Amino acid sequence: MIIKVRLIPTTGRNEVISRIGSVLRVKIKNKKVDDDAANAIMRTFLADFFNVHEESIIIVKGAKGKEKTVEVRDKSEEELRKIMDSIP
Repeated sequence: MIIKVRLIPTTGRNEVISRIGSVLRVKIKNKKVDDDAANAIMRTFLADFFNVHEESIIIVKGAKGKEKTVEVRDKSEEELRKIMDSIP
């Protein structure tokens, strides 16, 4: 499944704060959202959020920006849709 993610820097915890259509708004604990550290934090967080291995989170587009296109593998489209639909 392909998901668009908008990263928001925070000093708090990593969390999904909302979903606007198919775009997830995710806060990550990092000063920047457009570097390798931010990508690693996002991949780890999303892997935990979707209950998949970290290698199953692939950044398809936007590795150097705050808006990223991410592919989530190793889970069915139906399972991922249920998780996405549970986000307010």
